[in-house]
Amino acid sequence: MQIPDKPENEESRLASLRGLKVLDTEPEERYDRITRLARRLFNVPIALVSLVDENRQWFKSCFGLDVTETPRDISFCGHAILDNKPFIIEDAREDSRFADNPLVTGPPHIRFYAGIPLVHEDGEKLGTLCIIDSEPHTLSCEEIEDLIDLAKMAERELAASKNAALDELTQISNRRGFMALASKSITYCKVAQYPFSVAFLDINDFKPINDKFGHQEGDFALQTFANLMRVSFRESDVFARIGGDEFVIFMSGASRNVAQVALNRFRESVKSFNKEANRGYDLCFSEGIASAKPNEDVSLEAMLEEADKAMYKHKQRFKTA
Repeated sequence: MQIPDKPENEESRLASLRGLKVLDTEPEERYDRITRLARRLFNVPIALVSLVDENRQWFKSCFGLDVTETPRDISFCGHAILDNKPFIIEDAREDSRFADNPLVTGPPHIRFYAGIPLVHEDGEKLGTLCIIDSEPHTLSCEEIEDLIDLAKMAERELAASKNAALDELTQISNRRGFMALASKSITYCKVAQYPFSVAFLDINDFKPINDKFGHQEGDFALQTFANLMRVSFRESDVFARIGGDEFVIFMSGASRNVAQVALNRFRESVKSFNKEANRGYDLCFSEGIASAKPNEDVSLEAMLEEADKAMYKHKQRFKTA
């Protein structure tokens, strides 16, 4: 068996894939519609939208298999993303790269595989739309074009996933993206018995920045604030812009004290930027924290409301200081 090579741009490819925030999300009809159509069109038992992660291939849509992922080192899709062309294996038993692959010698007993690389907007290949059969197959040129057309549909859905969950200006999560990711993180924390916290941040005196320096400078301030969040908070934290000058962070495994330490560190990062940038104004913010223990029956919406109220009290103290 031949283990698929890693692309030379693997690091940036994975960054693009994870930036979509699609991995480990629930099935969606817009992807399932494509795989159902592929199964009917090509009369095969299995059709997948497969995303190639660091050590696995994970199926955003999966018809005909009982699993949601398989190891990358035995995947056919890991080979498919190494080229721009359709990757077609007519009979895996006759191909030395796959003849002894456990997916060939055992369930689902792959014989035929056809995968079209799914290309991100930045050119990175994220995974494939693929069809699989336990019997050998050939595809005509017209059929290959049909499969490519379906793959283009899947690519558009991936792009839409990114745009729907991202704030256009700052390129961090928007409210929709935050609610989806933070809700999933809460479930993980409860299973693992970890505490968790939500922080609500509001930039102080943001309107005067727009009024005095113009909206372009205001946009720069928001982008800078988001970039400082990227640097300051952990990869496991979920942060988002949910309003004009309002930002939130979900911190898994963080008690109130730990969350406060993280916010203090972020505040120092903002102060350092102010000192170095010297743009005629300072970025500063008010904050509020809501925390929960893993066995608490609390919703994300309730925590956001609590953190928002705490932030408002902090802002009132800022105004009277």
